[in-house]
Amino acid sequence: MKIGVLALQGAVREHCNSLRACGVEPVEIKYGDQLAGIGGLIIPGGESTTIGKLLVKYGILDTLAGMGQDGFPIFGTCTGLILLAKEISGSEQPRLSLMDITVERNAFGRQIASFEKDLTIPEIGSPDFHAIFIRAPYIVKVAKRVRILAIMEEKILLARQENLLAAAFHPELTTDLRIHQYFLKICAAQN
Repeated sequence: MKIGVLALQGAVREHCNSLRACGVEPVEIKYGDQLAGIGGLIIPGGESTTIGKLLVKYGILDTLAGMGQDGFPIFGTCTGLILLAKEISGSEQPRLSLMDITVERNAFGRQIASFEKDLTIPEIGSPDFHAIFIRAPYIVKVAKRVRILAIMEEKILLARQENLLAAAFHPELTTDLRIHQYFLKICAAQN
């Protein structure tokens, strides 16, 4: 199976390395015509306003939104979580508007407020997942069809809605592959 990594900005190489470590061939995606033939897509961290504008500029936004509505698996980390959200607090920036969530951008503060935290994620099992947060968002509200997978101090940090997975942190910056493997199971079930 081939899995795409949106290669407009962010931790593209790190996600590709995680996918290779899971035994999957990564494909760097910069244009809409590259979406054919992949079993899922990861949207990495970066700057959400910039990536949203680039998705529009390169003609990927509407295509990808339609694919997501049709069951195509998409995993967003940090910025990717923001782009998956239907609602972004205080922002009208371009987004995919696929997940029934409301997101707060830069919710933990600026770059200097980045941190690491061990999270209990029952869906992936023990031990706790060592999560890295960099200018991280979090989910402030979810609809009934969204499953909350990880929470810290009443802040939702990992959630799933059918074919969509969103993380406020950066699993690609660790050697723990369990969240990537979880996404690959979603991809396998949809393909």
